[in-house]
Amino acid sequence: MTYSRTLVRHRDIQNWVTDRHGIPAIARVRNRFGEARAQLKLSFDRRRKQDHASQDDGLSPCSWTAWFAELDRQQLALKVDPARDEYELVERREANDQLA
Repeated sequence: MTYSRTLVRHRDIQNWVTDRHGIPAIARVRNRFGEARAQLKLSFDRRRKQDHASQDDGLSPCSWTAWFAELDRQQLALKVDPARDEYELVERREANDQLA
């Protein structure tokens, strides 16, 4: 059984990401109507390259301030599995349900 935690506080999220040599990033994606929206991402230093270095992954590194502003705007939290160093972005409402 895996143990997961949901992080909402900015400081906790930033510490978890930087402890794993990650940086914040934002990708611009288009919906089916062609409208662009921001999709939050985290980029981690991968020692082993699985793709060609020249391939554009669509990520734009950004500041923590910009990343957290978008996180708050979208009302998201970071759900992490410390044992596997895996994460996913979830709705804060889901995080609050877990805390109750």
